[in-house]
Amino acid sequence: MNEWTAVGSGVMERSWVRATSLETLKEKGRFLLRHEGKQVAIFHTSSGVFACSNRCPHEGYPLMEGSLDDGPDGTGCRLTCNWHSWRFNLRDGSTEEGDRVRVYPVKTESGEILLDLSDPPAEQRISEALSALTDALRRRDRGRIAREIARLENAGGNPLSAVTRAIRETAPRFAYGMSHAQAAANDWLALRADYARTSAERLVPLVEIVDHLIDDSLSEAPRPFAQEAEPFDAASLEQAILASNDEAASRLVRGALAQGLGWPDMEPAFARAALHHYADFGHSAIYTYKTGRLLERLGHDALEPLALLLTRALCEAWREDLIPEFRAYKPALEAWDGAGRTPVSSEDFRGLGVKQALRRALESSGKTHALYEALLGAAAYNFLHFDLSLERRVDLKPSESKTWLSFTHAITFANAGRNLAERNPDLWPAVLLQLACFVGRNAGAVSNEPLEREWAPKDGKAFLDGAFKTLFDHGNPEPIVTAHVVKLSTAIKEEVAAAPQAPWRDTLLAALARFLANPPHRPQVLRLATQAIKFVEQEG
Repeated sequence: MNEWTAVGSGVMERSWVRATSLETLKEKGRFLLRHEGKQVAIFHTSSGVFACSNRCPHEGYPLMEGSLDDGPDGTGCRLTCNWHSWRFNLRDGSTEEGDRVRVYPVKTESGEILLDLSDPPAEQRISEALSALTDALRRRDRGRIAREIARLENAGGNPLSAVTRAIRETAPRFAYGMSHAQAAANDWLALRADYARTSAERLVPLVEIVDHLIDDSLSEAPRPFAQEAEPFDAASLEQAILASNDEAASRLVRGALAQGLGWPDMEPAFARAALHHYADFGHSAIYTYKTGRLLERLGHDALEPLALLLTRALCEAWREDLIPEFRAYKPALEAWDGAGRTPVSSEDFRGLGVKQALRRALESSGKTHALYEALLGAAAYNFLHFDLSLERRVDLKPSESKTWLSFTHAITFANAGRNLAERNPDLWPAVLLQLACFVGRNAGAVSNEPLEREWAPKDGKAFLDGAFKTLFDHGNPEPIVTAHVVKLSTAIKEEVAAAPQAPWRDTLLAALARFLANPPHRPQVLRLATQAIKFVEQEG
């Protein structure tokens, strides 16, 4: 039998497979064994007989064609793959390039070469894959990341534990806290659960998540989180975040963890802090919502790093309500009385700037659901009608620049805000007025061409399914761009599912179709260069 056999009290007994005769191996110097789907390269060297997998972990070329030499230690057992010069120590399979080739125990009996081809215990293989993943993260070796996750799953491990491990390992290097790398992770996992049909498709979202985590963190110096704990109090956590006191807020989070509390205990404080100001162009609310969804998938083991990352992100959030464009937000929130009874529709917000949109929202403050539908409809209309010429304009000031993200964030914020407010109804005024800020900000960058008939898909479900499936092989080199696509598509899918008969449904699907057909123009180096020159000319 070619397997590990349990004997006695947990002791594992090897079983051996005949490969070839020692005489034949000496004559040829190397021998390829094919056995039950495995290919094993066997080498006769001055230091003994060694066996390893025939496939180089780099790109799968046959190591049987490699070159042997004594190596730097003079042991005579270094194998070099002649395609890209990956060098392996045949004693343990290690390589300077980071990955490893699997080596097999060899023994000689009665002139015959015997190999043990059985797999080590699952627990060992799982542990080794997770440990090796940590090294792959530091090297940003995407191919090895994919291999280690595949090894983990092949050993019977939970592949999602690779995501949790990557979140933990990279967390201290997120100097400003959570980014789209963690926020989009939930949506990649949703894609995996809903659409993956092959083992390769199931692996793709995991690699996307881990690669984005590295992309956002690898160049950053570690910024450790507070280690001390203080007894958790929701109001204190909210106040610490609003005071931008990352140290105090992190201690309270650790206190909650020490008390055995979970995300449902902490979410209300995070949600209120995220929506207390019109902050970070909606990211604060989006990250808070996505944290909860991601924890539903990853479980309690991911709570500590995600809660600390979210805490730091909220503490570091920008305050858009302090800049002139949005200064009307706070007075509007203070004026909210829930008494406005004016009927409302999305058309009421077309062409309105921020101040006008806020005033119009207050007139319907007593119609929460209708106001949300109207504002989401207005955001969908703006999204569909974005003037694409503005994305390529290079002569605009930074404050005047508009891109697809100005419009997509309105949709992802709406989705996050609705979900947070449905669990915390006191947050509806902030959600609705901040959505009005998005609508008003974007109103000046739309074209009123009749686009819905041109772009609305005939079969909405089939269109959405197709949009998600293309993400398995998108070809985009920038993780941040694809993260926005998967987050946006997920938000739209959730909103359509929550209100399948809503009047904005076709507009929103048409907007997504137009967006996917006209992807963001990146990198915008000419715009950056033009703005830099103007700034330098004026700074004196």
